[in-house]
Amino acid sequence: MVVVSRDDERLTWVGHATVLLELGGARLLTDPLLRTRLAHLRRHGARPDPSVTQDIDAVLVSHVHLDHLDVRSLRSVARGARVIGPAGAGRLLRRIGFARVDEVVPGDRITIGEATITALPAVHDARRRPLGATVGTLGYEIAGAQRVYFAGDTELFDGMRDMAGRFDVALLPVWGWGPSLGPGHMDPLSAARAVAILRPAIAVPIHWGTFFPVGLEALRGSALVEPPRVFARHVAELAPEVEVRVLAPGDQLALGRVAM
Repeated sequence: MVVVSRDDERLTWVGHATVLLELGGARLLTDPLLRTRLAHLRRHGARPDPSVTQDIDAVLVSHVHLDHLDVRSLRSVARGARVIGPAGAGRLLRRIGFARVDEVVPGDRITIGEATITALPAVHDARRRPLGATVGTLGYEIAGAQRVYFAGDTELFDGMRDMAGRFDVALLPVWGWGPSLGPGHMDPLSAARAVAILRPAIAVPIHWGTFFPVGLEALRGSALVEPPRVFARHVAELAPEVEVRVLAPGDQLALGRVAM
């Protein structure tokens, strides 16, 4: 069993919206998407280390889109792990084989080890296409010795003001999986505006540069590298006291020295 002490808390950006959080003695995995291909999308960069799914205490699912609730990736996590997801997602998660499923709404709180997980609101279309049901969309606060905000996938929304000053680290989506963004997402500028509202000690851009449509790299490949750079520039203008830490897939951020 892998156990990380409170003094050694850390996070690892696995790619896209998948983050391994080791807080409060628990190993938590967000929105696992671990394979090299998803329909017409191809992974860029190294495949995730298999150890990412070892000894997982709980999986946090923000919503049921195919790139956030991926059945094949979830099956690589031991069925004994707990899964936390939005109300309405439980039937699908149980069908995959998980027996310990918690369906939550904003404000619900679950404790795993010494980590406290609080469901938070998010604003994003959450229909599982092509024919699936529409269920809720969530972000999460994960609190051990440090408090981490995992925004999932969301647009900027007024309720973020109620969370100002609450987090040590904010994991914020700054792009998507293609050359353009549809509604319900944050681009680098709106994500920087979220940072200016939330005022974490550190902001980490996620949900960029991992998946891209096959054949478009040569024409629109700047979308694979530019979003975090543009995000960092906007944060420097809008919230210069916040440190931006751009991670590559597989990179870790030690949380023990992060302080508000």
